[in-house]
Amino acid sequence: MRALTWQGTSKVSVETVPDPKIQEPTDAIVRITSTAICGSDLHLYDVLGMYLDKGDVLGHEPMGIVEEVGAGVTHIKPGDRVVIPFNISCGHCWMCRRGFFAQCETTQVTDQGKGAALFGYTKLYGQVPGGQAEYLRVPQAQFGPIKVPDGLPDERFLFLSDVLTTSWQAVKYADVQPGNTFFVTGLGPIGQMTARIARHLGAERVIASDNVPERLEMARRHGIETLNSDDVDVPAAVYDLTSGRGADSVVESVGMEAHGSPVQAAAVKAAGMLPDALARKAVETAGIDRMAALTTAFAAVRRAGTVSIIGVYGGNADPMPMMDLFDKGVTLRMGQAHVKRWVDDILPLVSGDDDPLGVDDLVTHRLPLEEAPHAYEIFKKKEDGCIKVVLKP
Repeated sequence: MRALTWQGTSKVSVETVPDPKIQEPTDAIVRITSTAICGSDLHLYDVLGMYLDKGDVLGHEPMGIVEEVGAGVTHIKPGDRVVIPFNISCGHCWMCRRGFFAQCETTQVTDQGKGAALFGYTKLYGQVPGGQAEYLRVPQAQFGPIKVPDGLPDERFLFLSDVLTTSWQAVKYADVQPGNTFFVTGLGPIGQMTARIARHLGAERVIASDNVPERLEMARRHGIETLNSDDVDVPAAVYDLTSGRGADSVVESVGMEAHGSPVQAAAVKAAGMLPDALARKAVETAGIDRMAALTTAFAAVRRAGTVSIIGVYGGNADPMPMMDLFDKGVTLRMGQAHVKRWVDDILPLVSGDDDPLGVDDLVTHRLPLEEAPHAYEIFKKKEDGCIKVVLKP
């Protein structure tokens, strides 16, 4: 089959690799019909190469048609249309029974001290081949795959794999209440959907910041108040818009590659140029992320407010403004999305004709899988108005 593979820092290519096969009774093989590029994939593209091997298949936002199932898989069958959650969870362990699917004890990558295995996401998370490919082996398929109805385009359901469920969790963790003012840093795909979901769940006012014109315009189409971070001091502007109080709930949706942190950016780049063993040691003992978006979130939240961190961070030595956070009495929540915890809430919203979350207005580029290297480039560089890419194997 053809698959998008990591070949080195800032280098990916579509190669012919062996077809996946059933290995365990709880496996399924899915023929991929749509697969998206996530902002987290850019971390692999640029930053986390020390945890990848040449030829690793990337991608964790896939959906398709079931081709084959193992003997232990009964809730789906060949021919079913399914979305695959990005985290691999069993559904029956202590963590899964409590809804913490991103911490599944069956698939936890214990030798790396990490939570549930993820598709297409480094040795830290199990080095499981990803979904930017023609076919995907799905472990724990007795639980993971989400069966979706026929009749609507893939893109209405595809983002249950990550974007919609991650954004929903981000808003839930931000403790949005009816009448609240909500603020989100960054208007990439997660920021876009987070802002829309906050509105849907009752926030009276939703404010978002970014510096990419196309992203700002997309958000405004959905009734979001926008701040261009190139033009204003964002926390000060949020305070001005909230009578000097700050936002009740804040989501930080950017993560480790935020602009505005030149010293930290240089440190991240330098670590990435080291041999893998040294680079891993640097990240694990002295890793510092680009923190500009996070400090913006902390500054913009009101006293006794809540900050939900859904942008991915990897550093172990990040400077945190603990004095300010403690003084303001800020509640923090964060972590990988527990995908299947939120599916029952979201699936009815994407299954009808009304599209209340505006899912139909997110994808800006649809490209064949063979053009994936070009897609990564324009997504990384924010060229050609690129906000979200869907690849078609």
